[in-house]
Amino acid sequence: MRWNFTGGDSMIEVSKLKNSIGMRVANNPRLVSLGRTLYKYRWLYIMMLPGIIYFLLFRYLPLWNAQIAFKQFKPLLGVWDSPFVGFKNFLTFLHSFYFSRLSTNTVIISLLKLVLGMPMAVILALCIYETAFKRLAGFVQTMTYLPHFLSWVIMYGILLVMLSPSEGLVNEAIKAGGGQSIAFLYSPEWFRAVVVGSDIWKDTGWGTILYLAALMSIDPTLFEAAAVDGASRMQRIWHISLPGILGTIVVVTLLRLGNILDAGFQQIFMLYSLPVYSVGDIIDTWVYRQGILQFQFSLATAVGLFKGVIGLILVLIANKLTKQFSGSGIYS
Repeated sequence: MRWNFTGGDSMIEVSKLKNSIGMRVANNPRLVSLGRTLYKYRWLYIMMLPGIIYFLLFRYLPLWNAQIAFKQFKPLLGVWDSPFVGFKNFLTFLHSFYFSRLSTNTVIISLLKLVLGMPMAVILALCIYETAFKRLAGFVQTMTYLPHFLSWVIMYGILLVMLSPSEGLVNEAIKAGGGQSIAFLYSPEWFRAVVVGSDIWKDTGWGTILYLAALMSIDPTLFEAAAVDGASRMQRIWHISLPGILGTIVVVTLLRLGNILDAGFQQIFMLYSLPVYSVGDIIDTWVYRQGILQFQFSLATAVGLFKGVIGLILVLIANKLTKQFSGSGIYS
């Protein structure tokens, strides 16, 4: 069919074109189903619109600038016109003295937080769920949740009051017992313990929310039947409560493994100092110093992109492992 948009019959031809497109859409069941779904949930999609716009503007559009990882970025030339250098920035980081130290510190701190922090959250959730004193449980929940809402700036001030070598509460107790004060925040031997311990203190209460929700979803008749059969409280916890939340524990653990290279920039940045760089400097803090303080934007972007790719691979592996353990994946 030939369409002619000139002359007096142009409006008729346009009408025929619209009708033809409408017939194609009407004959496509997928498009019809999509249209009905969009109309049915239109208010939900409208509510989602601000979040979608946010992610487009501040998460996806900035990916355009990630290309400077493959360039020798020069601000006067801009992102597009800066000279292309390929994988030079990646190789510079991989062959640098800092690569092994940064990777080791990041993985060790992340694994310690995972291995020591998750059991504490599970144990706290079980204690809150099993206690017969509901008012006490509510008080403990509130007190353990509160640190999560404090910034690391405030947490640093609290830790400084507690761990100061001269007047800290902990060192005062050590000196009262006949020992010598310890510079916890400036000692390579103690710094990782402070980082992991403060992270557990701050986020354990918040981490119990998922496990408490999983515990509350367990059929209460299982506990009643076990009690009738003579099972003790510990037996009920071991044979009912823990198996009931095992799927949640596995999923949360595997998701945390996907973020193993994220050791907590804000925390480390607030707590670390030059004497503990050997045990506390992680990839994110090094990227900050190189990119912001020393203006090596291309190198810092390359390291950040390298970390993102490794994280993506770990998430894909975690999704496959989750399918094997729980029967369903994290996102599919």
